[in-house]
Amino acid sequence: MKEHTQQWVLKEIHPAKDEPTRKMSINQWEADDRPREKMLRKGASAMSNTELLAILIGSGSAQESAVDLMRRIMYDCGDSLKILGQKSAEELMDYNGIGEAKAITLLAACELGKRRQEEDARERLTLSDPESIYRFMLTKLQDLKTEEAWILLMNNKYTLIGNPIRVSQGGMTETAVDIRIIAKHAILNSATIVVLIHNHPSGNPNPSREDDRLTKHVKEGLNTLRLHFADHIIISDGKFYSYNQEGRL
Repeated sequence: MKEHTQQWVLKEIHPAKDEPTRKMSINQWEADDRPREKMLRKGASAMSNTELLAILIGSGSAQESAVDLMRRIMYDCGDSLKILGQKSAEELMDYNGIGEAKAITLLAACELGKRRQEEDARERLTLSDPESIYRFMLTKLQDLKTEEAWILLMNNKYTLIGNPIRVSQGGMTETAVDIRIIAKHAILNSATIVVLIHNHPSGNPNPSREDDRLTKHVKEGLNTLRLHFADHIIISDGKFYSYNQEGRL
């Protein structure tokens, strides 16, 4: 009897060749299981990441539904929206069922998520200390594969003036910064305080000798214009280095 039961289970897992499995389309699912209908009935908070992403792409391929396709992609991303957002359109288009339009839709959604975080950070944080600046700028810099330099311009109450400004884009290990560009933005925006931020894609936030030289030159240049150089912060994913916090400014 035990042996007969085991054979039945194996037959369910591996159906005979003359009994092909038939994949149900989403339209054949129960209403509560279809992503759009489920969201209407239960709200977005009841949805998994896979189901929400499936709504965005709309359809899958002849072999799998939109939900199954996004489940496979998210599995390859370790079920991480962060890793999904780091992929290029070309990488997403390697999946059967993902064309250019769907790839761009997914990346646009990930970018909107980052911008939502930035809005929340802007509302919650004051930018008078390295930790708050790190949290504020992390969404802009954490996924970059090359170095970029940005500045924050503030008044004497450490209130941000306008949006962060990118002043340089570089390669994997360095980026060139023109002090004149920093000074120009500060003067045009009537700023009194400047913070320089750049990223290290390597994951190591410790400064290089070039970073030390840049910090020295920026401070000297801004001092001549009577602008306060409040900090130079180096950001990597999950860590940061602050020249001010380390007493090196």
